[in-house]
Amino acid sequence: MVDNGEWLRVRGMGRERFAGYLAEFLTGAGYAIERIDTNDPAESTVKAHLTRMNPAVPDGAKEIELRLYPNSGGAFARWVLPATIPEPERARLDRFVRELVQAVERAVATESHATAKVTRPPSAHLPWEAPA
Repeated sequence: MVDNGEWLRVRGMGRERFAGYLAEFLTGAGYAIERIDTNDPAESTVKAHLTRMNPAVPDGAKEIELRLYPNSGGAFARWVLPATIPEPERARLDRFVRELVQAVERAVATESHATAKVTRPPSAHLPWEAPA
């Protein structure tokens, strides 16, 4: 990942609400969610375990873990698991991740009346992608 580990960031919204939107999408995709919010250190962890069959989710992504941290004006997410994915499953997981990002972008924009915004840092990539 990039030096600071950013995969996705939000401006104009805190990490707890951002974590909620990520968890909401994963719940709808068939995952059971374990969410841990701590203040020292300031971190939210979203652990997801696939409990309902979903053909969009490859076998290598049955366990997902994301960590969210506050930053100035918002928060950023770090993709933790899965860290590697077999080549034949990458296209399905990449499509699933794109759907996750798009759903979270729409939800954040709708809830905040377009005052909050989800973005990907230009040099960010997922652990199984080659660095930019």
